[in-house]
Amino acid sequence: MYAPDPLPRHAGPPASSTPIRDFLDSAPRPGISEGYAVLPRGLAEGMPLPWQQAMSHLLHEFHQVYAHLNWPEYRVVPSRRERLVDLDEEQLAEVGCLVEIDVDGELVYRERNGKRIEDPERHEVLVSCLDPIPGQHLNANQDTPPRGFPVQPAPHWG
Repeated sequence: MYAPDPLPRHAGPPASSTPIRDFLDSAPRPGISEGYAVLPRGLAEGMPLPWQQAMSHLLHEFHQVYAHLNWPEYRVVPSRRERLVDLDEEQLAEVGCLVEIDVDGELVYRERNGKRIEDPERHEVLVSCLDPIPGQHLNANQDTPPRGFPVQPAPHWG
């Protein structure tokens, strides 16, 4: 039997066929780069229990589907963007750049292959830094107010 009235349409735009890509590309987000989405383990383990249960279920399904791939081991290095001209020698070596003084006494920045870097004042690179995210077994929410509904005080009867 058919419904007497047509089914109501969902309000808003149609569902995307690439919701993860749309979300990750919609705005700059912490831990997101062009190729990777990084979740600090300490923060994930500090999430409320229902979130952890939902995420562990999704990760389990994800790894079941893609377990057949030849996964490398990943090394995640906390980094920050810095202008090339603000780096010291050790940081320049880390990002594969050299600095030298030309015949006019000016600093010249070069890539590892010798190619000159034009406008080093505006050239930004990723340089490793200390990780500001709380580590394993630290509760990232300890300095923030509790979430959810505020606890109502018990009524006092006269």
